[in-house]
Amino acid sequence: MYYVRTEAEFDSTHFLKDYDGKCGNIHGHRWRVVVEVKSEKLKEDVQCKGMVIDFADLKDELNKLCDEFDHVFIYEKGSLKEATIKALHDEGFIIKEVDFRATAECFAKHFYDEMTKAGFNINRIEVYETPNNCAIYEE
Repeated sequence: MYYVRTEAEFDSTHFLKDYDGKCGNIHGHRWRVVVEVKSEKLKEDVQCKGMVIDFADLKDELNKLCDEFDHVFIYEKGSLKEATIKALHDEGFIIKEVDFRATAECFAKHFYDEMTKAGFNINRIEVYETPNNCAIYEE
């Protein structure tokens, strides 16, 4: 089995509603996302001969997904009052609603699903919320 990996980063803020601790307050991270693709054989076409995948294609898709979260305030659907959301919009802040709790674990699953939908044979996704804390998702 062959494996190739690439990574990207994004900076954002979030909070964990109903969390009893510091993460219940708005705070930021430099998130690091590592994607690993697997293949039993190497490509044979002229352009990608001897490769699992063209790194440029893999990195472009990962960067596109990470850019959606870069320098935004991420919040879980239903975790903020409508008046708060309106006030943030009125102030010109970029906010992004997600259908999951914004944890490293849930981000790992989100990136796995999105990269798989984009046609990549994902082996695993690692999401670091700090240099020492990482969540991994694989199927």
